[in-house]
Amino acid sequence: MKEKVLATIKEYNLIEENDNIVVGISGGPDSMALLYSLLEVKSSIPFSIHIAHVNHGVRGKDAKSDQLFVERIAKELNLSYYTKDVDMIQYGKENGISSEEAGRELRYGFFREILLKVGKGKIAVAHNMNDQAETLIMRFLRGTGIDGLKGMEFKTKDIIRPILGIDRKEIESYIEKNNIETVLDKTNLEPIYSRNKVRLELIPYIEENFNPNIVNTLWRMSKISSVDSKFLEEYSKERFNIIVKNKDRHSIILDGGKFLQEDKSIQQRIIRVAIEEINDSLQGITEVQINLTLSLFSSLNTGKEIHLSNGIIAKTRYNDLIIEKDHKKEASKYFYKLNLGNTNLEDIKYSFKVEVFPVGENFILNKSKNTRYFDFDIVKGSLGVRNRREGDRLHPFGMRGTKKLKDYFIDEKIPKELRDRIPLIVDEENIIWVVGYRTNDLYKVTKNSKKILSISYN
Repeated sequence: MKEKVLATIKEYNLIEENDNIVVGISGGPDSMALLYSLLEVKSSIPFSIHIAHVNHGVRGKDAKSDQLFVERIAKELNLSYYTKDVDMIQYGKENGISSEEAGRELRYGFFREILLKVGKGKIAVAHNMNDQAETLIMRFLRGTGIDGLKGMEFKTKDIIRPILGIDRKEIESYIEKNNIETVLDKTNLEPIYSRNKVRLELIPYIEENFNPNIVNTLWRMSKISSVDSKFLEEYSKERFNIIVKNKDRHSIILDGGKFLQEDKSIQQRIIRVAIEEINDSLQGITEVQINLTLSLFSSLNTGKEIHLSNGIIAKTRYNDLIIEKDHKKEASKYFYKLNLGNTNLEDIKYSFKVEVFPVGENFILNKSKNTRYFDFDIVKGSLGVRNRREGDRLHPFGMRGTKKLKDYFIDEKIPKELRDRIPLIVDEENIIWVVGYRTNDLYKVTKNSKKILSISYN
C-alpha cells in the first residue's frame, strides 16, 4: 500500500517537501491506514504530520473513548495532537443544514485552524475508492451532471486524499497485516444516514444482483467524467476571462453581449465560475439557481435581480450582467499601508505586490490585467490602499484635467453599492490607481522615467 500511496502523492503533487500535513483521524480503519501509510511515505518525502480529531458530540461515551484512543496513538507515535468537541446537530439547526453537512463544516473549519497555526501545508483525509462509489451513487440519485459524476478528486485546494484510489478490502488487509489498532464507530454499521444506506444496503444489492465489480466500474466512470469535466472547466474559465469587464472579491461584472454569444452549456459554467470567484465555493448553490440566473441574464432586463444562496445576488444593469455579494451592510472605511513586497489584506480580501526597479535598455512593460506601472519618482511619500472618501478626485489616464471620483464612477456605470468596495492605491497626495479601472495620468511611465513602480493585485 505504501507504494500506491507514494505513487499517488507524486503523480498528483499532493505533498511537497517540508509540508505540514494535518491528518483527520477518527480512529477507524480508513483513517488509521492513511496515518500509517503516510508515516511510511515520510522515508521518501520529508514532511510533518499533525493529528486532528473532532468529537462531534453525538455518540456520548463511545465518542469520548475514540477521542482518547486517538490521543494515545498520537503520543505513542510522538506526533502533535489537536482535538475539539463540537455539537454538529445544534450547529446544523442553527445554520439550517443537515447534521452531516454541519459535521463536515465543523471538521474542515477545525482542520484549517490547525493549518493556520502550523504553517504551510495541507489537510489529508481518508476518503477511498468505496467512498467515491458511494458519493457518485448519492449524487446520481439526487440528479447531477458531468461535474458531479467526476466525484471527489485527489486534491481540492488545501485538501488531499492520498488513499482515494485504494479500495476498502485492500485497506482492511493493510490494517490486518500490520497489526494496526483501530476503533469501530458503531453508527457506520447502522443505516441511519443516507450514505450508510448506500454503503450497507444499496451497493451490496447491486453487487449481488447486477454488477459484482460496481465499485471499480464507478471508479472508471469518475475518471472518464473527470477528463471531460476538466476540459469544459478550463475552456469556460478562458471564456470567462474574455467576457468579464471587472471583478473584485465582492462583485463580478460580465459583458452581456459577449455572454449571450456563448452556448448555453458554457453560459451556465461561466455563471458558476463567477459565483465561485466571490464565494470561494459553490456550496449551497443549486442547479435551479444557476438556471434562474441564466434566464435573468438571457433577458437583459435592466434593474432585475434575484437572490441566491449565501447572500449572492444576480442582476442586470445596462448591458452588464452582475453577480455580487449582498451589499446591505454599508462598507466601512479602511486604510492600509503598502510596503515593498507582498501585502495580504484579509479584511478586504485583496493581496498586493509592490516592486520598484530601474529602467534598463531592454525594459518592456509586461501587459497584464492585474498589473499597472508608474513613474516611481513622481510618487509622494508612502503608498497605501483605501476606499473612497468624500471629495476624492482623479486625473484619469489619457484625459485632461481632474474629475470627481464620484463622476468617474457614474461615467463608468459602476453600481452605487460597489463604489465603496473598490480599492484605491494612493500616495500622500493623490489617487494613483482605481484598482481594476483607470490609473492617474500624472504618474504614467514616460521615456524620461528612471525607476518603475509596479503594483499588481489578486
